[in-house]
Amino acid sequence: MSQYLQFKLATEPAEFEGIHRLNYCSFVEEIPQHPPNTARLLVDRFHDENTYAVCLDGGEVVGMIAGRCQRPFSLDQKLSELDRLLPPHRKVVEVRLLAVVPRWRKQVVFARLAGVLASEFRARGCDLAVISGTLRQARLYRHLGFRPFGPQVGSPEARYQPMVLTLDDYADHVAHLEALDALAPVSLLPGPVAVADAVATALAQAPMSHRSGAFTALHGRVRERLLSLTGAAHAVLLSGSGTLANDAVAAQLSARGGRGLVLVNGEFGERLADHAARWRLDNEVLRVDWGLAFDAGAVARAFDRVAPAWVWAVACETSTGVLNDVDALRALCRRGRADLCLDAVSAVGLAPLDLSGVRLATTVSSKALGAYPGLAVVFHDGHLAPAGRLPRSIDLAGYVAAGGIPYTLPTNLVAALDAALDIDWPARWQAVAAAHALLEPALRAQGFAVVAPPAAAMAGILTLALPAACPAARLCQRMARRGYLLAHGSDYLRRRNWVQICLMGQWEARALEVLPRLLAAQAKAALQAD
Repeated sequence: MSQYLQFKLATEPAEFEGIHRLNYCSFVEEIPQHPPNTARLLVDRFHDENTYAVCLDGGEVVGMIAGRCQRPFSLDQKLSELDRLLPPHRKVVEVRLLAVVPRWRKQVVFARLAGVLASEFRARGCDLAVISGTLRQARLYRHLGFRPFGPQVGSPEARYQPMVLTLDDYADHVAHLEALDALAPVSLLPGPVAVADAVATALAQAPMSHRSGAFTALHGRVRERLLSLTGAAHAVLLSGSGTLANDAVAAQLSARGGRGLVLVNGEFGERLADHAARWRLDNEVLRVDWGLAFDAGAVARAFDRVAPAWVWAVACETSTGVLNDVDALRALCRRGRADLCLDAVSAVGLAPLDLSGVRLATTVSSKALGAYPGLAVVFHDGHLAPAGRLPRSIDLAGYVAAGGIPYTLPTNLVAALDAALDIDWPARWQAVAAAHALLEPALRAQGFAVVAPPAAAMAGILTLALPAACPAARLCQRMARRGYLLAHGSDYLRRRNWVQICLMGQWEARALEVLPRLLAAQAKAALQAD
């Protein structure tokens, strides 16, 4: 589908001429409802009262739909006592002239046109829509939420079914389309995330030599921005994933020695325990149930029992949406003279996070930093194992000795990360917190079980536990068809039938406002699919 499709209300003379041409093609040549003419233009009899939504491919009108509130309606002339057949006490708009050129007859185009028109007439106070739906498109109209009423009307050559759309049906079927400004879906995945235009532009620039002065300056600027964002003392950029970054931390702990304490309350805590096991680190693991925050007393007792030289934990447990208490862990480690290490892969950029006093912490260029996958970041306090003792790819001291660039780094990814970091972070955090505060109670009100309790929730991550009768994969497929990408494919989500909504990338607030109700409607439909 062309990336240049535009959906809007018609305002320009050329757009109205295109409407008349499409009207002729649809309702003279394709559906023989009006006689032909040499100009091949058909001006609707209610043209001066119509409001049109159009779909433009370049400058060409390839789709249209019209709405009108003035009585009598076209349908009034086809159905006597129309009001008797409609719900009372409503402000009604008549929707007419839904037409799309054949090459663009896809459900998303029809639906987007309906969404643009619905937005306009909702603003005028309308809460009921009526339409004479051609029998050829009855299935489409039902998909948009219209329901048939009354007898069929029209001539034998052009039969129509009167149909009605209530505000409730609108909310379940069409309302979310107002929020979709482009044909690209709303990505609410934990990664890869939807990126800002400036980030995509930076990635598309020609690559530079990693030995050039320009890249050295860029690399330095990115590190300074990361340190300013987190309060960490130092940062190393690696080519790789969060798994690689955590291997770099494990490597440092292997060189440090001493017994450690690993805290686990979700999938990514389990992965830290696995890192520790693979590196044969001397450690004890404290586990609590997924979805729970650590009890401060239990952690303190484990700390006293183990007397650890280091503690390794996840700042934000992405699998459940639980935010662990970094400040309490830092205070405990400071009192016990232990090094605190953090997996902060999802936490950095999603909310304020202070990494001062943390020995080692990890994040990545994607997720909440809003860039592309491929760069790992290890923050450190300057106390590193001497260069040459660890594998080259994760020898942090070796990177420091080489000014941070001992080997090739993907310069385009660094440039994209630089662009992603150049935003108003407090405003970003405020927006995420506000969106979470809207979504979380609304989802619970729709009957969804949110895994993280409100008191321990990380703003921007909502994990929903679905009943077995509502398969997460089926629900996410239905949501994808309606323009929303939700997470369900990871093994730990599939095993538990969990779905995730993450606000790590780019999103619009109005796309989230209708999400709880839309998700509930699709969950109900998924339940009924069996």
